[in-house]
Amino acid sequence: MSTHQPPSQSLHDPRDKRLPVIAPPCGLVIFGITGDLARKKLVPALYDLSNRGLLHPSFSLTGFARRDWGSQDFEDFIRDSVKKNARTDWDENTWEQFSAGLRFVAGSFDDSESFDQLAQTVKELDHTRGTGGNHAFYLAIPPAAFPKVVSQLVRSGLNDEWGEDRFRRVIVEKPFGHDLESAKELSNLLHGVFSEKDTFRIDHYLGKETVQNILAMRFSNIMFEPLLNSNYVDHVQITMAEEIGIGTRAGYYDGIGQARDVMQNHLLQLLALTAMEEPVTFGASDVHVEKEKVLSALRLPKDLESASAIGQYTAGYQGGEHVRGYLEEDNIDQNSRTETFAALKLFVDTRRWAGVPFYLRTGKRLGKRVTEIAIVFKRAAHIPFDKESTEELGNNALVIRVQPFEGVTIRFGSKVPGVGMRVRDVTMDFGYGHAFTEDSPEAYERLLLDALAGDSPLFPNQREVELSWQTLDPVLKYWGQTGGPQPYRPGTWGPESAEQMMAHDGRTWRIP
Repeated sequence: MSTHQPPSQSLHDPRDKRLPVIAPPCGLVIFGITGDLARKKLVPALYDLSNRGLLHPSFSLTGFARRDWGSQDFEDFIRDSVKKNARTDWDENTWEQFSAGLRFVAGSFDDSESFDQLAQTVKELDHTRGTGGNHAFYLAIPPAAFPKVVSQLVRSGLNDEWGEDRFRRVIVEKPFGHDLESAKELSNLLHGVFSEKDTFRIDHYLGKETVQNILAMRFSNIMFEPLLNSNYVDHVQITMAEEIGIGTRAGYYDGIGQARDVMQNHLLQLLALTAMEEPVTFGASDVHVEKEKVLSALRLPKDLESASAIGQYTAGYQGGEHVRGYLEEDNIDQNSRTETFAALKLFVDTRRWAGVPFYLRTGKRLGKRVTEIAIVFKRAAHIPFDKESTEELGNNALVIRVQPFEGVTIRFGSKVPGVGMRVRDVTMDFGYGHAFTEDSPEAYERLLLDALAGDSPLFPNQREVELSWQTLDPVLKYWGQTGGPQPYRPGTWGPESAEQMMAHDGRTWRIP
């Protein structure tokens, strides 16, 4: 194959809306290729991209792991992963092209010879596959292993760019540290090797179609944006709830908890997208500027006792099945104070949102699996109805459902058919599955494609990460000084303290 070094830019002219972005000639190295993330998400997403014609024919995937595998063993592993987990149908022609770029290097993170072999593999791909010096390194491994891998990349010269218009990038999964100090240490480690523009922090929630639709809905429709401010909005609720417990994640989860695992990244990013001002463009730098403004304007209430709540699920019944409590899960310390539920009130001190509380909540073993943003409006200033006519009428609300059943719901009042004047809540509902014939791509498809194409508006930058920790650190410190999380039963919506938190403000949590 030609050894010509093609340019690293995406092959798509951004002014031409008829075609999607296509990744440039490049290779991806995945450390931790045998883990669940790679097997269930990354590898299937890469195949789906290839099946959709969004990867360059020269694209190559190299796996690095401690397995005594030959080339055929690795190919069998990738084929099995694709057939079990891919979103798109199996296509023999796609597989033939995709599998031609598969390579495997066996070794451990402290094995210099293995990294030298990896460097030779990457060099070989540049010449035989035409990847042209463009490579990204995906660290699908525990953060504790980052320093070893990064130092080996430097020692073996794998981080060196060939020259102008060639790239070396690094992709990392959350958590981005466990507090502000560790987040800065992680940044210093990565930035010692890769520039910020070549550092991609994956938050898979930001790749979901409905999350991206927050921006589309807000800034393409005149009917919404003029109402999203303190003149009309009473409060905002952002919920991410799961029915499941921690499963086999005890080693990671215990000591981390729900706030660090979900609130610091997913929920604060959703808040930033909901509250940000209109960017000049949807380019990465312009979007980051507006998100940073929101995150830097976050303010915690002085009284965290009445403005926050944490809980820990107990044993009980959920969906007709008896489930274990958190302290009964495998490998959990019986004295663990790790929270499986967290709720917090925040304010965004900008002109648009001054005085509007944002309520965040997230937890495991809750009433149902749902992620949504509910913008709850104030009551009409004057309602010319008697009390009995409107006793079934609540606040108007705009609800963005991130998952499942992705879509948007608008709640408003309407007259009940009949002789009298009685008003109650009704809803208008938009669902992606009903409105569009196209299947929504998996979040990792969009994020991997953007990382390979060098487009980063959906990736939190280091400033956003630090601002998020700057907000959450005082809350975590406060929780660490209190009596610990309150118990709550599976299938409920958290501990009593979460209800009291809302009752303190004269409000209630929305039941999705």
